[in-house]
Amino acid sequence: MDFRYRKERFETLKIKASVAKKFRSYCKEMSDSQSMTLLLMIKFFENNSISPHEELGPNMIYLEKNIKSRINALIAIIRDIEKNQTKPTTAMLQALLEQEEPKKKPLLVEKKRTTGNQPNYREHNR
Repeated sequence: MDFRYRKERFETLKIKASVAKKFRSYCKEMSDSQSMTLLLMIKFFENNSISPHEELGPNMIYLEKNIKSRINALIAIIRDIEKNQTKPTTAMLQALLEQEEPKKKPLLVEKKRTTGNQPNYREHNR
């Protein structure tokens, strides 16, 4: 039991024996006292504005569809950001950082003519 409720006195509730048996086994599964388990159940219903008489089926299906649509919208936004901002910027940065040096072209230098009319050329690298 919670220490805040230690000094409170106990009250008796009238419930059917089969319901009490189920409740006690549920409390053992929760590893809480019967008072604390019942208090947690009541808080759950109050906090979530749920009535034990209504079914959660349609509400849960609606919530699930709503969450899935929001997740799909987020995925679309992230893909758009990647497509229009991140990838082009990354490509430009890589192009700037990984520029290759221009290939050196061999220069043709004329040799002095020793014999003949045709000039002799040799390759000379810078």
